[in-house]
Amino acid sequence: MSSRVSGDLEEEEEEEQEEESFNPTEVKMSQIVMPCHSNHRHELSVGQLLKWIDCTACLSAERHAGSACVTASMDDIHFEHTISVGQVVNIRAKVNRAFNTSMEVGIQVGCEDLFSDRHWRVCHAYATFVTQRTNTGKKVTLKPIVPHTQREQVEYSVAAERRRVRMVHDDIIKDLLSSRSVQQADSSAVSNAVAAVKTKVESVELVLPPHANHQVNTFGGQIMAWMVNVATIAASRLCQAHPTLRTIDMFTFRGPSQVGDRLLLRAIVNNAFKNSMEVGVCAEAYQEEGPNRHINSAFMTFEVLDDGGKPCTLPCIRPEPLEGERRFEEAIARNKIRLDRKYIISRKQCEVPLSVPWDPTNQVYLSYNNVSALKMLAARSNWRLSSEEDKVRLYTLEQKSMLSIRVESEVNVPAQRAFCLLAELRNRPSWDTHYKECALIHRVDDDDFLYRVVTPSVRHGAVGSPTSANLGGGILQDFILLASTRKPCGSGDPYVIALRSVSLPTNPPTEGFNRGEVLCAGFTILETKDNKSLISYYNQASPEVLPYISTDIAGLSSSFYHTFCSCSQYLTRNRLQSTCEEARTRP
Repeated sequence: MSSRVSGDLEEEEEEEQEEESFNPTEVKMSQIVMPCHSNHRHELSVGQLLKWIDCTACLSAERHAGSACVTASMDDIHFEHTISVGQVVNIRAKVNRAFNTSMEVGIQVGCEDLFSDRHWRVCHAYATFVTQRTNTGKKVTLKPIVPHTQREQVEYSVAAERRRVRMVHDDIIKDLLSSRSVQQADSSAVSNAVAAVKTKVESVELVLPPHANHQVNTFGGQIMAWMVNVATIAASRLCQAHPTLRTIDMFTFRGPSQVGDRLLLRAIVNNAFKNSMEVGVCAEAYQEEGPNRHINSAFMTFEVLDDGGKPCTLPCIRPEPLEGERRFEEAIARNKIRLDRKYIISRKQCEVPLSVPWDPTNQVYLSYNNVSALKMLAARSNWRLSSEEDKVRLYTLEQKSMLSIRVESEVNVPAQRAFCLLAELRNRPSWDTHYKECALIHRVDDDDFLYRVVTPSVRHGAVGSPTSANLGGGILQDFILLASTRKPCGSGDPYVIALRSVSLPTNPPTEGFNRGEVLCAGFTILETKDNKSLISYYNQASPEVLPYISTDIAGLSSSFYHTFCSCSQYLTRNRLQSTCEEARTRP
């Protein structure tokens, strides 16, 4: 576990402290780490931490539901820091959003050193809980969550995006394997490697009353702790050292277990990469008679750290024929997904290059990042009003070296209709002078589209541009944009049209154009009274975009005002015309 502290996370913590408010679903747990909680390094064992996380999250879910709840799934957990004996673990859990009979609980885990008064973030997680059925067999319908702070509002909104990712997670791996996007297992290439069979672990645990929760089911955190234990043994057999658990992939509880069950836990190293290995774990429950019941499967990534805390190179693994080769190939697919998530979702906006390569296998994460980035930008509380003209307001937001703008106005057009019109980017050149051309490259699905946009340039032969030496004058810019559209998931949610740059092998930079990049841009459309809409346009200003807006911010121009007036006229003019689907399918 790394000792690095992210500045972005510290910034989020400061915001949370500034907007502290009472949340009826919030539950806090603080535990001092005793020797009985620790591993051989005198650090808190991950299994014990998972017990505390699951317990805190369950209490939060039950506080909202008013009835018994069980853990349905847990999203990826990345452990960034260690916790030593004598330090305090602080866990906060609260319900982010309720979806009819299930709810997402957000969990923040921090550490506190009592002697130095230092605090740092350990990890965060999202768990899904479902209510137990009533005595009559009916499901309990959950009341909706009402966000109180802007931070809660963005978590509430982005929870819908995380739910979309959970629902297609298994399909992504199947698509990767079916499309042969991952390498096949080649036993001959790893003839000197460690046989995977040598890493096999099998262990049986008897579920006793201390292992059960208040509903007399086996405590989910206890099952996770047992799974971590056998996975650690399997990893140790490959590396012949003490491994460090780095991540636990998203997993789902498939059925309950009760006191008296025998839990059969199996673990094996599926694949070893250069500095990490994936261990697969399966938990099955059985009674003295009857078949085994599949309770849970999980995939855990381990590293071995040297004395300087850097990952060591690991030996290769030789998979067993057939079933072992299947696990070997699936591990490669999951590793690609982890890299996609790390590269796309965890990437800081200030990193370059900004455009992430698009392909069908990372589309889900690009779309998630696109929409959630815009929602988070919109939820910022420190926007400053720069100018206003005829109820068209221009706001600015300064974040370190980043400048963002928001243009906002109310229009006399229903929100759904405004969404349909603005989501069709091919019509934007008719009202936005910053768009000379807009062509649809690819319709990914009903919600995501790839466009090539051409804009007039305000740069004159930019230094380092491959075309500047040839033309030396005003050069057109083009952008490859991913447009992700979302309809409201519930009352109070806005319509969202999110835009970000991607790169496509089929559309490389061309002579005569400066390839620009969009960090985060788009529209939110909120329904207001009298069937009107509050339309907000956002743009995080990359170097290619900043020249367009600097004169407006300085008060030397009102081009945004004229553009927004043109947008309003376009929406009003088409208020009652073709439907959204007709606009999308028009060639």
